[in-house]
Amino acid sequence: MIDKQKVRELAEEWLAGKEYFLVDATVDADNKITVEIDHKDGVWIEDCCELSRFIEAHFDRDEEDFELEVGSAGIGQPFKVLQQYLNNVGNDVEVLTAEGRKLEGELLAADADGFVVAADEKQRVEGKKRPVWVSVEHRFGYADVKWVKAVIDFK
Repeated sequence: MIDKQKVRELAEEWLAGKEYFLVDATVDADNKITVEIDHKDGVWIEDCCELSRFIEAHFDRDEEDFELEVGSAGIGQPFKVLQQYLNNVGNDVEVLTAEGRKLEGELLAADADGFVVAADEKQRVEGKKRPVWVSVEHRFGYADVKWVKAVIDFK
């Protein structure tokens, strides 16, 4: 079976010095290798092809057959690595908490420990008869959420 760590190392070697970053690399039981990369401004197909050729050149199909797929992390897919959070600071995200609560708001910050989302919520305000919309900041650890993904707006 193809070694997943070897695939990750090869991908990281090719990505070194580029603005791309590795999102995920997997190898299943049938030796299907899947490598996902991302870039703040999107992924070019030519770069996926180049990375695919680079990885393929380091394995011998006569020794072990495999299938290789290199692509972008995918729009609308949950974030998997910190760099995806950092690239989306200032953008709207959708969060599904570990308890199953969904919220949508602006991603304000992210670091190795977690992230902050400002979401508009109705709250009672002293002196007002009815609840009003207020921006509330929520801090999450990565273990506190099932997933986070960018909100796609076609406006």
